[in-house]
Amino acid sequence: MINIADIEQAALRLDGVSLSTPLLQNFDLDRVARGRVLIKPENLQVTGSFKIRGAYNRLSQLTNAEMANGVVAWSSGNHAQGVAAAGAMLNIRTTIVMPDDAPKVKIDNTRRLGGEIISYDRYKGDREAIAIEIARERCAELVPSYDHEQIIAGQGTVGLELAEDAIEMGLPPDQVLIPCGGGGLSSGSALALKSRLSNIDIFAVEPLNFDDTARSFETGQRQRISDDVSSICDALQTPMPGEITFGINQLHLKGVLTVTDEEVRAAIRFAFRYLKFVVEPGGAVALAAVLFGKLETAGKTTAIVISGGNIDMDLFAEIQTELD
Repeated sequence: MINIADIEQAALRLDGVSLSTPLLQNFDLDRVARGRVLIKPENLQVTGSFKIRGAYNRLSQLTNAEMANGVVAWSSGNHAQGVAAAGAMLNIRTTIVMPDDAPKVKIDNTRRLGGEIISYDRYKGDREAIAIEIARERCAELVPSYDHEQIIAGQGTVGLELAEDAIEMGLPPDQVLIPCGGGGLSSGSALALKSRLSNIDIFAVEPLNFDDTARSFETGQRQRISDDVSSICDALQTPMPGEITFGINQLHLKGVLTVTDEEVRAAIRFAFRYLKFVVEPGGAVALAAVLFGKLETAGKTTAIVISGGNIDMDLFAEIQTELD
């Protein structure tokens, strides 16, 4: 299992590569929460999400021989862009297995960054099996989207920055809410946060239809959800927590919250109208949890991570015209 030293080393590798995104406050959000909310906007990150952190941390540690053979990843979009961008920076060939219904903006950006895309049917194909076969044929290295120690360490730099900035501001949060798909961001960030703020409560946040981490917490064993469910939160459509990530989350999370697609849509509208942010559905789940009172925020300092902002413009426009 990784430790805080791994995350601190990842932060050194990422210096000058990823952005150290700021902690922001907003009057309207504080008013709704009836407390103080600190916002970590990873939608402003390189490639529009936190994923560049883990991808670069993994690729930058490959040997020269491994780099020469290229890498293969699987992703619904944000990890794809992170891997493609890291590959471009390090001159490594990147191939990403992506669902054919992934948001167009994520597909286009991955190609623009030099990634080769292999499409598959999300509801019929096994993206991991496809990626493993391609990697075997090419003698390429696999770059999992979450369940890998180097990926987790890279994502953990989000929590490390959050904790250190909050302490410097004199505003150590009582609780932190982190979007959760496979658990790379939540597990790495939770480990980092606990290393700096031992008494903090940390919550993962999932879409209601993809509540595999919540179900797993209830039973103490990793649970897989049905293959026929769907959610607007394409970035968080992971059917089962990772083995490594769930082990870390079990140790460090206080609990897991869930939000509906309708609540996520409202959070996307709120983010644009009051925070002046463009936020994708998966990136908005922690904000939605605050807006819809999924935990007590009155009189507390709550930090939230907005994990990404890669949303197709047609969907974004549709959501903005809906009535609250």
